[in-house]
Parts: sequence; structure tokens; C-alpha cells
Amino acid sequence: MNYLHLSITELHNLLLKGEITPLQLTKLAIEAAKKDTNNSFEYICEKEAIGAVKNLDKNKKNNLLWGIPFVLKDNFSTKDIPTTASSNILNGYVPVFSCDTYLRLAEQGAILIGKTTMDELAMGGTGTTGHLGTVYNPWDPKHERLIGGSSSGSASACSGGIVPFAIGSDTGDSVRKPASYAGLVGLKPTWGRISRFGLFPFAQSLDHVSYFTRNITDAAILLSVLAGKDEKDCTSSSKPVDDYLGKMNGEVKGLRVAIIDEIINSIEDKDIVKEFTHNLELLKQQGVIINHVSIDIDLCRSIFPTYMIISCVEAASNNSTLDGIKYGPRYEGDDYESVVFEARTKGFSEMIKRRFVLGSYALFNENREEVFVRAQRCRRLIVDTFNNILKDNDLIYLPSAPTVAPYFNKTIDRLSDEYLIGENYAPFANLGGLPSLTLPLGFKDGLPFGGNLTGRAFDEVTVLKMAKKIEEITGLKDLVAKDYK
Repeated sequence: MNYLHLSITELHNLLLKGEITPLQLTKLAIEAAKKDTNNSFEYICEKEAIGAVKNLDKNKKNNLLWGIPFVLKDNFSTKDIPTTASSNILNGYVPVFSCDTYLRLAEQGAILIGKTTMDELAMGGTGTTGHLGTVYNPWDPKHERLIGGSSSGSASACSGGIVPFAIGSDTGDSVRKPASYAGLVGLKPTWGRISRFGLFPFAQSLDHVSYFTRNITDAAILLSVLAGKDEKDCTSSSKPVDDYLGKMNGEVKGLRVAIIDEIINSIEDKDIVKEFTHNLELLKQQGVIINHVSIDIDLCRSIFPTYMIISCVEAASNNSTLDGIKYGPRYEGDDYESVVFEARTKGFSEMIKRRFVLGSYALFNENREEVFVRAQRCRRLIVDTFNNILKDNDLIYLPSAPTVAPYFNKTIDRLSDEYLIGENYAPFANLGGLPSLTLPLGFKDGLPFGGNLTGRAFDEVTVLKMAKKIEEITGLKDLVAKDYK
């Protein structure tokens, strides 16, 4: 038996029975991390993990996460553990405080075994821009296909069978898209549902703490632990935390699900559309009401550029603190400006520089009204449109991506509807702060692809309930790339 390929609940039961100990499980995970060939890790926390296991409180062993290994995306602050956000400008940075997410998991007895590689500063969707290089998809042993980003290393570690769950962040689709390419469940809760204290900000109005699991039950377990008010984060919600685990097995009969025709029609892969349509028919047999809705095609095309402008503006502002003086490597210069110039020139990749230039351009006085303010107005139109759909429907259900994991350097028509809509519609849930979940839906050419559910704000229960039913219908859960292949 490969213990690392089991679910959280399976491991919990084995730990309680004493079939395996937390120390043994942690050592197995660390050994698997060391053997990883997909460039999943920035830092393996061997010494820290062993120390944490030895200090586990046995009085907490009934906690479902007690003794369970996990990984954390490297843009989450961890005290005394290197945290670089996969950027040269933060090389060698060791925080003096820990993020709320890590503290909550540690309180439950979960064991951090590593910080994972990501797209630099969480910008990008390919898993190729971090300072340690490309992250590979475990489903492709030839290393020819991407796993997506920016939470690429966390997705790879979970789908590769190293840990049963992995923490990431989602600003556009940075957890949900890799989940589709990796055969995982990827959950982005409502904005404010999970504290972002200690998460390095990319775009604060869009950033969500999110995570990967291998089944819906484990996703509900994690949300129960991570959700809730945090006094250190004034944007975290004080709404009561629901009984996600207890309610996810509820009845789906009568639930109304919206299918947006313009997004479906933008997907050219007929095999993915066929499998998705078949899944809809099976949901109808469960009493689910399927409603096809139509929205303005130009509004669909505007989602991605609106997201890009707003995210780049916020990123340019948030990352102005990365100046080579407060954090990371220090470069010599004759004055403050030259020190900052050297640090940011050598510390940032070309992609990051382009995004900062775009964000700064949109903030110039002469451009602000035409670019940034217009994007904010468009954001309001997008959010209102999708919220209006959810007034008459409980959920929006769509394919997560128009393809299986693509090859690296694949030529893409960035003005096509498949790219602007099918590939990049998911940020609407970030623009509106809505809960959104990706789960496995099918396979093509031996590679997984997923479906995406989005619900009303703070209605994660309905999202999980429908996801659980889809999981039962497809039978696709607890997927590990090595096992499945």
C-alpha cells in the first residue's frame, strides 16, 4: 500500500489504528519530495517537519488533519522557513511571522513538508516563470505538457502522490486551471471566507487562499478548518462557518444549474464538450434542472482583459515594496534610485516587468480614466451579469478549460474566442469574489480534464453538494498520476 496516495480520511483512520505513525508518514512524504522529478519544490522542510511531528499533541489525534503531511505555495509567509514567491528578488528571504493558513493547519496537527514552486510572484498561468524553472505535469512523464499556474508546484505535488492536499492561491484561475490539468479538486472559496493574512499580495481585490485535494470530502474538511474570521485580516468575513462536511451529501434534486452557451460554444474540442453534455444528462436524471442562458459575447471577451488590467495595476502597487532594500539580495549603487534600479532589473523576470509596466501605464493620470477606470466599470458589468444569472440559478456549470494540459510553447491565437472566452472566462469568479470549484470530469489521450462549478457568495455548501454528486456520477476521485497510468 502506498500511504501517500490515500485520502485525508483514509490516512486519519490508519493513524488512529496505529497502522502507521505520523513520523513514518512524514518521512515517506519527505522522501517522495526528494525524489520528485517535476520541479515541484522551492524548499523541502525536512528538519522543520520532523521537529513538528515530534511535538505533536496526542490529545488532538482525533482532528482529521492530525499527522497529515501537506505542502504550501511559496507565497505564504512561514516563520523561519525560506519564502521567495519563486522570485530572485526575494532570494534568501526568511519571514519572521507565519500566515494564518499555516497556523490553522499546524494547530490541527497537519505537518508542512515543503514550500512549492510557482509562477513568479503568482503572476502567470503556465508554471514556467519561477526562478527555479518549469514545473512539469505528473500525468506526462515525458515532461512535454504544462500543469498550469500559478499554483503549479502545489498541483504537481498533490497529483504526483506526494501529499493528499496542497495549499495554493487563486487570483484568476491559479488553482482551478491546474486542478483541471492534473485531475484534482481545486476549490476557491468566497473572497473573505479564508484569511489572507501572510499571503503575499498579487492583486488584493482578486486574491483568494485556495487549495487542491483529491476528492470532494477532503475539500470540505479543509474548508471547515481554514474558514472563519481572522482579526489580523480586516477583509476576512465574520459570517458563521457552515457545516460543509455534514451538508455536502444533501439532496441535489431541484437545484437549478446555468450553462452559458457563449462559453460552451467557444470550446473547439468536441470530445470535451461531448463528455460535459453527457454529464449534464446524468445530472438531469438526478432531478437537477439545467438552464441554458445567453450573455453578451463582447462581455465574455472582456473578462480576461478586464482581469489583466486590474490585476496588473494592483500588482504594480503591491510590489513596490520589493526594492532591494527591505528584502532579498542587496545590490550596490551610488544612491537610492540606482540601488532600486539594479535590484528590480536583476530581481524580476521579463514577464513581471511587462506586467508592472502595464499596471503603471494604466495608473498614469493621462491614462487612468481611459484604462483603469474603464476596467473597473467593465468589472461592475461582468459581476452584475453573473450575479443576475445566479439570482435565477443555484450554480453555474462549465468545462474548466477548453483542452487537456497543452504542450509547452503551443502556438495560441490570443484573439480567438477559445482563448479569450473558453480559456480565460474563470476570472469572473475572482472579479465577483464568488466560490468556484474544479473537479475531474473525464479523460482524453490519457490526460484528465475538469468541470467547474461557481455559486453564490458564501454558498460553498451548494457548490460542494453538487460537486459531490458529480463525483459520484463520474467515479473520478482520489486520482494519482502514477497510480492511474
